[in-house]
Amino acid sequence: MKKIVVLLSGQGSNLQSLIDACQQGRITAEVVAVISNRPKAYGLQRAADAGIASHIFSSKHFADAEAFDQALIATIDQYQPDLIVLAGYMRILGTAFVQHYRGRVLNIHPSLLPKYPGLETHRRAIDNGDREHGTSVHFVTEQLDGGPVILQAKVPIFAGDSEQEVMERVKNQEHTIYPLVVSWFINGRLRMQDGAAWLDGHRLPAQGYAAE
Repeated sequence: MKKIVVLLSGQGSNLQSLIDACQQGRITAEVVAVISNRPKAYGLQRAADAGIASHIFSSKHFADAEAFDQALIATIDQYQPDLIVLAGYMRILGTAFVQHYRGRVLNIHPSLLPKYPGLETHRRAIDNGDREHGTSVHFVTEQLDGGPVILQAKVPIFAGDSEQEVMERVKNQEHTIYPLVVSWFINGRLRMQDGAAWLDGHRLPAQGYAAE
């Protein structure tokens, strides 16, 4: 059975979607560990409920970011994962980490990349008068939210929508597309090569499989 390690910082709803998909056989792998940089992240409780090992890495226990990443690598390597999944992990990973796991780290970002990298994506989309928003699954590289996009899902923004309403709409899509992309990788259909995402031997366009 292939193994997945999940990194998170918050509620862990995407973690739950992955756990459910593994239990239902939609992903032929198991989540073997959950790691959080925030000790109060509810995702840790989700891990405990599912009987999954968890670890907490607080930056205050390390001299600098490099020491943090090296300790993180050492812990992850104990599990020999096939894939590392970032599920709302709100810390920038250093170059050493990204290079160590190159091609084996996925992230989901709540915008239609390359629009709105970084934080507060829903608010920015609303403030700019966008009529559509969405989410993107991508490979992780040294560039923040800049790795090759694999799959996107779009949602509408209606007049008068609150940030919470848009966020919930996006979350619903995330819980569908993230397990799907993870299954592609686990089944050997997806890889990163030559700075691009490849699915079933075909290079995906810049906006990923869902590009119109």
